[in-house]
Amino acid sequence: MKIAIIGASGFVGTALLNESLDRKHQVTAIARNPEKISKTDANLTTKKADVTNVAELAEILSGHDIVISAYNPGWTNPNIYDDFIAGSKAIQEAVKQSGAKRLLVIGGAGSLEIAPGLQLIDTPEFPAEYKPGASAARDYLNILKTETAIDWTFFSPAIEMHQGITTGRTGKYRTGLDNPVFDENGRCVLSVEDLAIAVIDEAETDNLPESVLLQRINFLSGTRTVCILTFVEIQTVFLCHSALIL
Repeated sequence: MKIAIIGASGFVGTALLNESLDRKHQVTAIARNPEKISKTDANLTTKKADVTNVAELAEILSGHDIVISAYNPGWTNPNIYDDFIAGSKAIQEAVKQSGAKRLLVIGGAGSLEIAPGLQLIDTPEFPAEYKPGASAARDYLNILKTETAIDWTFFSPAIEMHQGITTGRTGKYRTGLDNPVFDENGRCVLSVEDLAIAVIDEAETDNLPESVLLQRINFLSGTRTVCILTFVEIQTVFLCHSALIL
């Protein structure tokens, strides 16, 4: 399979790149600064691109089976909200122009509901320093929900998914609904390596009926528990399904 990974030099993008190459996929790694990608592999091509240059990006994406966007303009970027929305919309348009079959977006956990009608981002405990970026991911999901021209998937990782999670690649995850799944210690935890496993598993899955236009997978994972939430819009009917993967 030919996979294009946008943001391939970042924390999540690097894990996705490694997992994809380990599975012998042909990968195009796209980054603002591709010189930061130290990985070498016969199946790897690196490309420098500005995601807001739709025509340039569409040309790079042409011929790929799936585009995985791990785009993040930087958590310390004072304009992260506007830059994330603009960049994500540009990527979405470039995918359409390129003819790529699928778009898979790595989002955030902020849109998950921890109580009926209450999203994680709207709780008092949500860290203020992450709120602009998390708000952008949530708002972009609402934009993506209106997209009907391409197949798309949106992943929301676990509440705790960061460099401090050092459990590594366990290969175990569990799917659920659009609420965080907590382990026996009351934590919702995910290593970036397990995120990459679940994302590439999803990328390799192409068993949806042709009438499926939109797919949202709200993904939570943990080193002990992982959950994925999937919403599928078929024409005007919304379906929700879940499965257990151990």
